[in-house]
Amino acid sequence: MYEDRFNAFLRSGDTLQVYEGERLVFSSDKDRLLPLMEYIGQSAVSPRAVVIFDKITGNAAALLSVKAGGRQVFSPMGSQLAVETLDKHDVKHHLTEIVPYIERAGGAGMCPMEKLSLSKGPEDFYQEMKNIINRSETGAAERKERSWKK
Repeated sequence: MYEDRFNAFLRSGDTLQVYEGERLVFSSDKDRLLPLMEYIGQSAVSPRAVVIFDKITGNAAALLSVKAGGRQVFSPMGSQLAVETLDKHDVKHHLTEIVPYIERAGGAGMCPMEKLSLSKGPEDFYQEMKNIINRSETGAAERKERSWKK
């Protein structure tokens, strides 16, 4: 049912698409975990069972997909850690390639978000990500304010 949509997603410039039944309810071309965080933030009041297309599904994305109400996840690449998380939460997954873990850019070890996600549940990881984003936004605002005062 979703195979044609997944193929169209792969050809698109999007990094994330979320479907509720046949209806596309969210899409983004932003990098990393930001699209999933944005989707969860806007749907937190009434999460629904959704189908998620993601360009890369590591354990961090798998945990956020569970938090987002994902019932199926499609991705051209996923980690074995993500498979274990999705299986644990009864989320069907369609991953074209499965790697042991998502690597850092440049291939020098495990991706920091993959590492951060280890031994966390969906809610714990989501809260950790919110804290990281808030600290980042606060730091950016403080730097901007200091530059205005110069």
